[in-house]
Amino acid sequence: MKIAVTGASGKLGRAVVRRLRDSNHSVHALDVVGERGPGFTQINLTDYGQTIDALFGINDRHDGLDAVVHLAAAPAGGILPDSATFHNNMNATFNVFQGARRAGIKKIVYASSETVLGLPFETPPPYLPVDEEYDTRPESIYSLTKHLEEQLAQKLVRWDPELSISGLRFSNVMDVADYAAFPAFDADPSLRRWNLWGYIDSRDGALAVERALETSKPGFEAYIIASPDTVMSRPSAELAATVFPSVPVTRPLDGRETLLSIEKARRLLGYDPQHSWRDHV
Repeated sequence: MKIAVTGASGKLGRAVVRRLRDSNHSVHALDVVGERGPGFTQINLTDYGQTIDALFGINDRHDGLDAVVHLAAAPAGGILPDSATFHNNMNATFNVFQGARRAGIKKIVYASSETVLGLPFETPPPYLPVDEEYDTRPESIYSLTKHLEEQLAQKLVRWDPELSISGLRFSNVMDVADYAAFPAFDADPSLRRWNLWGYIDSRDGALAVERALETSKPGFEAYIIASPDTVMSRPSAELAATVFPSVPVTRPLDGRETLLSIEKARRLLGYDPQHSWRDHV
């Protein structure tokens, strides 16, 4: 496929570009920052004119696309003032979704977020492991934009029955270099309770993107994308009982399995993560 990847210079974006190119897709990297080269185009995605122009074609780059992977965003709250986070992320996503539709692109995979599940869980989750079956619970402006992006996607696919949009609710993205810090989390389980001790290896995040591109059908689906284990050494059942004693656990927990359920992604996308921090520390 001919695929544009926005946010191609970010931690996840770099892994996605690498994986898709290794799979022989033609990848066009779009970002506001990045290294000059034949595969990269600098773009401000909050400008609709630039966005739609880039999706229709770029001289010496491409003359049309089969799919868009939209990862560009202010990646968390607090990096920008709240209003800037909202306007940057919401405008960029609208421009990419609408621009893709105008350009006749029928497949979009984009970065939603684990934050819509209720992070930082100051209000405990309704049950554990959490999954995609309960309504979103944004607790920040950043998370609110992710909720609204999912709402936008649901309405656009209703208007266009051929359009496929996959929202990947990525957990905290990590590279191998980040894993040296993980053993310190064991001293205090409260340090990472905010996302149920979850993470996603950037290589497995890229795998999820590729699987969504290959298998997604028309319509909108949201998927939690996390690594199969937690960042902790103690068993997940113990963590749940200690930190969230009043929260129902819907099934037996196996060892250190993630409390961010990836069963839907396994079932519908064939997502099969291969990497753990334990292999590197």
